[in-house]
Amino acid sequence: MSIWNYVVTAHKPTAVTHSAVGNFTSPSELNLIVAKCTRIEIHQLSPQGLTPMLDVPIYGRIATMELFRPPGETKDVLFLSTERFKFCVLEYDLETKELNTRAMGDVSDKIGRPTDTGHIGIVDPDCRMIGLHLYEGLFKVIPIDSKGQLKEAFNIRLEELQVIDIKFLYGYAKPTIAVLYQDSKDARHLKTYEVLLKDKDFTDGPWMQPNVESGAGMIIPVPTPLGGVIIVGEQLIMYHDGTSFKTIPIRPSVTKAYGRVDADGSRYLLSDQNNLHLLVLDHDKERVLGLKIEPLGETSCASTISYLDNGVVFIGSCFGDSQLVKLNSQPDPRGSYVEVLENFVNLGPIVDICVVDLERQGQGQVITCSGAAKDGSLRIVRNGIGINEQATVDVPGIKGMWSLRASSMDVYDTFLVVTFISETRILAMNAEEELDETEIEGFDAATQTLYCGNVIYDQIVQITSSSVRLVDVATRQAVTQWNAPPNFSINVATANATQVLLATGGGNLVYLEIGEGELRQVNHLKLEYEISCLDINPIPEDAGRSALAAVGMWTDISLRVYSLPSLTLLAKENLGGETIPRSVLFCAFEGSSSGVRRMERLDGDDGSAPEGSRVMMMTAWQGDDNDGEDDHGRATMAGKQRTGAGVLAIAKEGELTIGTIDDIQKLHIRTVPLGEQARRIAHQEQSRTFAILTVKPVNWEEEHHVRMLDDQTFETVASFPLDLYENGTSIISCQFSDDTNAYYVVGTAYVLPEESEPTKGRILVFTVEDQKLQLVTEKETKGAVYNLNAFNGKLLAGINQKVQLYKWVQREDGTRELVSECGHHGHIIALYVKTRGDFIVVGDLMKSISLLIYKPEEGDIEERAHDYNANWMTAVEILDDDIYLGAENSFNLFTVRKNSDAASDEERGRLELVGDYHLGEFVNPIRHGSLVMRLPDSEASQIPTVIFGTVNGVIGVIASLQQEQFAFLHKLQKCLTKVIKGVGGFSHDQWRSFCNERRTTDAKNFLDGDLIEAFLDLKRHRMDEVSRMMDVPVEELCKRVEEMTRLH
Repeated sequence: MSIWNYVVTAHKPTAVTHSAVGNFTSPSELNLIVAKCTRIEIHQLSPQGLTPMLDVPIYGRIATMELFRPPGETKDVLFLSTERFKFCVLEYDLETKELNTRAMGDVSDKIGRPTDTGHIGIVDPDCRMIGLHLYEGLFKVIPIDSKGQLKEAFNIRLEELQVIDIKFLYGYAKPTIAVLYQDSKDARHLKTYEVLLKDKDFTDGPWMQPNVESGAGMIIPVPTPLGGVIIVGEQLIMYHDGTSFKTIPIRPSVTKAYGRVDADGSRYLLSDQNNLHLLVLDHDKERVLGLKIEPLGETSCASTISYLDNGVVFIGSCFGDSQLVKLNSQPDPRGSYVEVLENFVNLGPIVDICVVDLERQGQGQVITCSGAAKDGSLRIVRNGIGINEQATVDVPGIKGMWSLRASSMDVYDTFLVVTFISETRILAMNAEEELDETEIEGFDAATQTLYCGNVIYDQIVQITSSSVRLVDVATRQAVTQWNAPPNFSINVATANATQVLLATGGGNLVYLEIGEGELRQVNHLKLEYEISCLDINPIPEDAGRSALAAVGMWTDISLRVYSLPSLTLLAKENLGGETIPRSVLFCAFEGSSSGVRRMERLDGDDGSAPEGSRVMMMTAWQGDDNDGEDDHGRATMAGKQRTGAGVLAIAKEGELTIGTIDDIQKLHIRTVPLGEQARRIAHQEQSRTFAILTVKPVNWEEEHHVRMLDDQTFETVASFPLDLYENGTSIISCQFSDDTNAYYVVGTAYVLPEESEPTKGRILVFTVEDQKLQLVTEKETKGAVYNLNAFNGKLLAGINQKVQLYKWVQREDGTRELVSECGHHGHIIALYVKTRGDFIVVGDLMKSISLLIYKPEEGDIEERAHDYNANWMTAVEILDDDIYLGAENSFNLFTVRKNSDAASDEERGRLELVGDYHLGEFVNPIRHGSLVMRLPDSEASQIPTVIFGTVNGVIGVIASLQQEQFAFLHKLQKCLTKVIKGVGGFSHDQWRSFCNERRTTDAKNFLDGDLIEAFLDLKRHRMDEVSRMMDVPVEELCKRVEEMTRLH
């Protein structure tokens, strides 16, 4: 790998941080706007549900989002502010169907301490101003004039330093805010202020309420005519408007989000960790008489709630799948009023990932530990075609399937021919668009069909082991038949609209041509070996006949190409190894005018191919843009149904499934619900299992387990409970020197309430026997075992501030134990450790990256070099011998290089900073691997990649490029920044510049793959503009960028 890196998102952020409802795209349309950290999605409400309209990236992490309607306008506009103190006001352009920027600016101050509780952004109900609380002790005001224009912002000094929440109040002549704050004695109070725009100052508001509940964390302003605020605490909910004061006790909980149901503010939805509640203000239309709260049911853990219409609510979540739910007037049998209409997949927070090739086909799948608490799950993420199952029926023993049209004039297929070992059955679409069994009288139904299809002159050809039949479509009667020679049976057959090619036993290849009511044998060739597969698919497909025949052979394991009709050998390719061709296909791939031979292979009977991975047949078909793979079946047939959508019929494991094909999304996600959070995961090839470390909250305590899952079914097959207060912190699968067994090794920490840092932990070594976890040995440690690595047949552990090496020793009684060999001290906390050969890279809590080396002769670990920048690390990975990648807690990536060739010891002891990049995402795991199949003839296959997962559910890929490729793409990126303008006027260069509390610097030696790949989505005239700047043809640019998209 190299210092030149390309960062691209394979899976966009899915954790929902903000949402809002209003008339954004037009005065008559209701919209749901969803913020996912660095993206904005705009949906339209329709009778069918939510219709996506727009999905745009934002060059910033969204901190606050509010919809408001400027005076005299019919549509709402959107106010956004980012964590880097930029803001914008966006409106929707009906003509271009894009977002326009009405206002933008920077609200950062040169002095001031940023708030610990996060940014607060609010809009006055009468649209007189926007208020921001960004720094302690300051309230920033952006005035809005009578025309809806934003004026120059100013700060007002705010006495309260520890602000919990701020909201504008309804129904006051001057803009009035309510401030919930905590004093120096940890008591909480509510105070109101009037904002004097002319004086740029506060004056005391109409009322105040000292000493509210100490757990109060949220204030909800109530619209007129009622007015006032609701103060939501952990044990009480209070209503106050300066004169009346109402309270209601609640079950102890922390309310995370609220959503207003009615315009008059008489009902609100509240969500704690798991449950949705309805808060009702009992009133007489002028004043509140009392409060009532009703539990409605369980939802995902909500971070935002938006009431849409007709009892339908959007629940946005950072810790589980977001949901569209309906509130029913009557409870279901479980007593819940909540009905889930739709789930929106959220991978966040991803706390660990495991990259595995479960099917041993060279394509990685990413297994993520996702979600939190009851929403915890494993997600299996892979490249592939998505299939929406429409119907499934148990039909064991299917050997082949073909779709047929009832007439050559028909657009859609009517018949589905399904063959078994001793019979053939025909299914047809009836008037109700259901599949019924039917008959084609001319078919031989009492035997297995090898091939059938529509041919010229409105005929159908059926090939069985004994004959080739032609059937008239109109009468469904057989019109002619060609019989196999006596004592020979047809083994393999294929056909197109005018030609038939078949093979009988003894290596006989027979070529027939189809006429109107006739089959003519044109040629015959005797080959030296048996034939395994055939194809005469014409190129292009509408050519009607083929000039070439592809023939796969058994004994010499070769592929041959013959000319038609002469059956002259044109080419032969020996495949080598023990792979036997089972299906061969001529096809022209999209964008290719010439025929491309594609050949799938099946491993021999040497046990090297897992059962069920055989390619039984291939079919050429045309779909939308895709490069995926079907993840669902063994034999497939592509056809069309009467609705016009592409349909796939799949035979697998005793059942027939019919479904429609997705608009080929690139990544497909399968969810394994756990009901608890998985924190760490490891895979063991030998036992075909996964092991995960889980945590489950139970009655204000936590239960921690080591659980083992089957790597095919993902069912839990074994569990091992950890001690009280013992947290699982790390897990690996490894083997030790002089021991052929594979072990799961688990690191733990005892997290005691009275300790600031764990002082005790354990290393547990398990073996898998009969699908059970057997504890082999355990080793106590003097701290938390934050990480484990297999290291030259030994075990390397990061334990609090040191890195410790253990060897695997056999006792006199034959049992084994871990014995400490050596270690290295001097870290704050050695949170992340990666190894390569004898080198050890440590990611420290505060001290960035250190490079250690193990010296086996001396039995010692010593420091070779370290990065002198102070970075709070969240992940590290070794890209190659000299380049190390780090992620830190201000959402940046950086690379450092080992100075092996430096002249002085001081320079050699310093890791040189060679790359900087602001990702905008909190990275947890980084792992070597690839999401795509590595094809030997693809340039992208030669590019090494690592995969990372983030808190917001992003799966990203970092690829190391050659300098020439990097320079070309860097120039393209610069051109694209001039053509693609950031939403809200935000600058791409500023967004990608490395930025933390200590330094800010431009991005270096990193490329933004998301921006580069956006080139493919540009309109043609904008592509031409980039092409002129680059002085490179558009086709060449598309080709180079498409090559990069194949990395993910």
